[in-house]
Amino acid sequence: MAQIGSYALLLALALSVYCFLAGLISLIFQKQGLERVGESARRAGIAIFVLVLLAAVVLVMAAFNNDFTLAYIFHHSNRDLPAPYKFAVLWSGQEGSLLFWSLLLAAYGFVLRLRYKTDPRLFAYASVVVAGVQIFFLLLLNFAAHPFAIMQGSLPADGNGLNPLLQYPEMVIHPPMLYLGYVGFTVPFAFALGALIMKYPGEKWIHITRRWTMVTWGFLTCGIFLGAHWAYTVLGWGGYWGWDPVENASFMPWLVGTAFLHSVMMQEKRGMLKVWNMWLVFLTFWLAILGTFLTRSGIINSVHAFAQSSIGDWFAWFLAITFAVFVYFFFKNKDHLRSEHRLESLVSRESSFLFNNLLFVLLCFVVLWGTWFPKISELLQGNKVTVGAPFYNRVAVPVALLLLLLTAVGPLLAWRKTSLESLKRNFLWPMIGAIAVAIFLMLAPASWGAAFGLKPWVDISYFYSLMAISLAVLVTLTVASEFYRGGRVISKHTGQGMFASMVQLTHRNTRRYGGYIVHFGVVVVIIGLSGAAFNQEKEASKGMDYGDKMTIGSYTLVCRSYTQDDSPNMGSEWAVIDVYQHGKKIDTMTPVREFYKASQQASTKPDVRSTFKEDLYLVYEGQNEKGQPIIKAHLNPLVIWIWMGVWIILGGTILALVPNAPAMASVRVPQSRLVEHTPHAVTGD
Repeated sequence: MAQIGSYALLLALALSVYCFLAGLISLIFQKQGLERVGESARRAGIAIFVLVLLAAVVLVMAAFNNDFTLAYIFHHSNRDLPAPYKFAVLWSGQEGSLLFWSLLLAAYGFVLRLRYKTDPRLFAYASVVVAGVQIFFLLLLNFAAHPFAIMQGSLPADGNGLNPLLQYPEMVIHPPMLYLGYVGFTVPFAFALGALIMKYPGEKWIHITRRWTMVTWGFLTCGIFLGAHWAYTVLGWGGYWGWDPVENASFMPWLVGTAFLHSVMMQEKRGMLKVWNMWLVFLTFWLAILGTFLTRSGIINSVHAFAQSSIGDWFAWFLAITFAVFVYFFFKNKDHLRSEHRLESLVSRESSFLFNNLLFVLLCFVVLWGTWFPKISELLQGNKVTVGAPFYNRVAVPVALLLLLLTAVGPLLAWRKTSLESLKRNFLWPMIGAIAVAIFLMLAPASWGAAFGLKPWVDISYFYSLMAISLAVLVTLTVASEFYRGGRVISKHTGQGMFASMVQLTHRNTRRYGGYIVHFGVVVVIIGLSGAAFNQEKEASKGMDYGDKMTIGSYTLVCRSYTQDDSPNMGSEWAVIDVYQHGKKIDTMTPVREFYKASQQASTKPDVRSTFKEDLYLVYEGQNEKGQPIIKAHLNPLVIWIWMGVWIILGGTILALVPNAPAMASVRVPQSRLVEHTPHAVTGD
């Protein structure tokens, strides 16, 4: 079976080279008779997917068959590993994850090449670019990180087992989602580079790229938050985001991709920011590759990274080559990217998108600088200096608040220029509501601050949380006002009820109103993040015997018992903790510490009790000398709002991908009314 996988990867590499060269020849010469060469290149690209899929199936089958003759299976699986995690073996190690990356890239290329009739020439250019990226990953798989390498020496009886931290249900979903986002950004980059090379007229490539970008952005968003939830529910440190280099590696392309999704509307509507958008789509792709370089080169320490290996040199060269290729064609054809209009007013939709973009890029630069600072300091000073969460938060929190403000103001602005009277009329009630909430929060510091051990007018985290919640209310009210004003216009002209009118409004412009729902989801996430200012923690460091108590917040924790369990794959120690609130028992929680036999590694599985107000988070940290459990408790307010917000974001993204329903002929709205009362509620972007 290993030989089948090896030959499949080798043949896939040969076809990738043919797809790249034949496609390039047919595009460069454009002579009659070369159409067949271009078609054969397209079919070769389709065949690549079949071959890489075959190799991936062979590797997964080897995991299920406990084929420890393969070094990769020996190092990442064992006989007693549960079946769902046998699939996770495919992406749990360096070689397998590269194969999985190549598989997803081949799948995206497969879909692209099937849809070539949309615009054959542009799709042919994109196919060549995708083939070029595919060559790189298949070179790695065939010559630098071979997943079908054979074990040397006697056949082992069992494998080393899957990393304990990966033996969690979300880890069967989190890496695929993250990779679908990472890999998917290759396609928008391929279209952008193709359009740049051929000096593509008009904005059609933007329309094609937008859906690809939204889909991959949605996957990356899902992957990032699944990773945050995994860190929260598995690692046992009480948090969900630690600004770890690998976390940052996924966050950076997300930031730039989000900026691209916003600014691309300026190119569609006004023919502006063409140069900016070209660089944004390239940097999104390039940062995704850079993130993969970080995790595989060992150049920067991370709890999530793979071991250091020479494979990092391959990625460094690939990053350099792709940068050089893009810069060459950019300067060669940059005259084609001239803007058709200029910014006419600072009080306009264009300016809000521009400032939005600048803030996203600024935040990305800060994250990039902080991530690479240990290496930079080592090169300049001779010693590594690592920056922690305070450095990132010092910049990220104010920038996030400014982005929230722009999210609230942007929908109320018209294209080109917004009159002061229109702005006052549209912004008045949302602003009053936000100010009212801010005043309420300011008048309640005594109870809030005392309850969470804060000094409200001294502690900057309290101030930031107050601002975040107030701005979240402002965004919510502006989004609601957009739905209401547009629904009111339709209701007035059709006689429908308000709810039915808003549903019809949404169906007629799913992209805009799906975007508003995404914004509301972001608001809900921000509310959840603001609760971090009130986090509490407490530890029973001397252990808890039967009947021992610990108090945190309004909860009293009573140790009922502690015991052990055993299974073929792992052993476990766990405590039974009764939870009381105001003298009444409300729950029983069982934090666990597990020991995996094959890998000889331990893992902590906290128990989390979630409500809309707060999470009670218990961790079994180990045992004292008497065998009693050491329990650490965290009280984390509003965390569940983060996970709810993610579902809303994904729902809005899916809605934005749904085609618009045709407008009803009976609805006639004067243009003046649309400009003054519903500046972008009915007519589109």
